[in-house]
Amino acid sequence: MADPYYYDDCEVLKNKLGIKDEAELERAEVDFSCNAIHELSLSPLPGNYDFKHYCDFHAYIFKDIYEWAGIPRFIGMGKMEAVIGYTSIEYAEPDEISELATDVLEVMNGRNWDKMSLEEQAKNLTHDMADLWKVHSFREGNTRTTITFFCQFTDSKGMSMDRELFEKHSAYTRTALVAATAVFEDGDFRQTEYLYKIVKESLERGRQNDRKQEKRMGMVDWKSQITQMNKGSSSEKEEMHTNTKNNRNER
Repeated sequence: MADPYYYDDCEVLKNKLGIKDEAELERAEVDFSCNAIHELSLSPLPGNYDFKHYCDFHAYIFKDIYEWAGIPRFIGMGKMEAVIGYTSIEYAEPDEISELATDVLEVMNGRNWDKMSLEEQAKNLTHDMADLWKVHSFREGNTRTTITFFCQFTDSKGMSMDRELFEKHSAYTRTALVAATAVFEDGDFRQTEYLYKIVKESLERGRQNDRKQEKRMGMVDWKSQITQMNKGSSSEKEEMHTNTKNNRNER
């Protein structure tokens, strides 16, 4: 069966830019999606971290590229992965996507994240991230959407993940997600340690970044207080000078 997401005359995803060269489309995708992801890092996307919210992330990131941005895929799919012997992860069927993704998100939202150690947070985030990614809700862009969603989710729960770590190691991240979801009819071959490693490191760096930010804000506040004190001192000196002058005139 022909893939309805492709152009009729080439195996390139239909896109708003009319690009029919795969490499050119990939470059455009990177440019537009990186800009959108950066915008989201500065201005969080409102929502309840449910499936609709997850779809909203995909819609925002890929709105300039695909007409179907934010819309779950309607066909089955597979991608040959070298790390698992050129077979594909068994992604969800189209009619399972909403239910399976919702199940994962409900578990995520129900966890008591603030009561966990960093190691426990990393372990659970690794599990949830792998489960949500394995659904593969969209025809393209699942890794970027999942990572961006999780970065904002952790912020909302008082945790911080270092976004740059995932950006700089995007190929490693995707390979780690594949390794963490390698479950097939003939056996469970999952290796979650690679995904856990980068998730844990991102949390550690996130904490470090938060401390640096708090320190910077503390310095700004300290400098502000000193400035106000100096202004106060100047005003007091001026007032004293005025009073002294008036006293002399009265004499």
